[in-house]
Amino acid sequence: MILTGIMIRLNLTESFVRALSPVLKPLLSISLNGIYALVIGFLCGFPMGAKVIADLLSRGKLSQKEAQFLLSFCNNIGPIYFMSFALPVLGLQKKAPYLFGMYGLPLLYGIILRHTLYKNMTPVEERRRPPSGSRQTSFKTPLMVLSAAESKQTDTLLDALDDSIMSSLYGISKLGGYMVLFNLLNLIPQFFLYNKYLYGIHICALLNCLLEITSGISRMGNCAPLVVLLLLPFGGFSCIAQTYSMIKDTALSLKSYVLHKLALSAVTALYYGIWLLFSPSTFLL
Repeated sequence: MILTGIMIRLNLTESFVRALSPVLKPLLSISLNGIYALVIGFLCGFPMGAKVIADLLSRGKLSQKEAQFLLSFCNNIGPIYFMSFALPVLGLQKKAPYLFGMYGLPLLYGIILRHTLYKNMTPVEERRRPPSGSRQTSFKTPLMVLSAAESKQTDTLLDALDDSIMSSLYGISKLGGYMVLFNLLNLIPQFFLYNKYLYGIHICALLNCLLEITSGISRMGNCAPLVVLLLLPFGGFSCIAQTYSMIKDTALSLKSYVLHKLALSAVTALYYGIWLLFSPSTFLL
């Protein structure tokens, strides 16, 4: 969070991803800042994609429509988390087909969206870094730091570092609060559904995945890997709440975001269904 905050405030995002533009621009026709949001959203996991998109939008580096487009497919589970935690807990040995299902499908989904629902979208033109202006200082409380930081278009290194640290600490504390809350909510079903099963799946474990995906995966284990693989693109209600906390001060639509997440889960189900149909001997290995 701190590093991405510094890069956004110092207008370094375009330079960081310029080498990727020959590949991604023809596919998605987005700005360099849009490419930066895409890269962070795919590599850093929930809810960093949403935070970066919201920060870039607030600072005028993304248009409203481009930001909403990126949010629809760029806010994903991080690959390190997926490969080092999710796949081993689920008992899955192969990596390539699951990586494609987790990251290739959202990228293809984004390409399709760009040429259908968002075919008339015009990205914000890339900006040259403006010359350093006069330094503006103001007193900011921790609760005001996000809006105060976003109101400045250029910062000195120390200003950017200070604002990024405060913004990150505030954001991390909120995310931790959401995780604690949804883990506490997981205790409620245990009083009523402790020994209840649905098609061999413990209902409490399934609800656990829906509420808070990390603890849900731990509890589900390898008893129903397909169910978890279908829930991962959605992310669970905790991830949705965390995403909302990142975009609530913008005009980005949470409803649109959730609908696209549900659509991605459906596309993922279709992908695994095709895999099972054409290669049942290798399914979920």
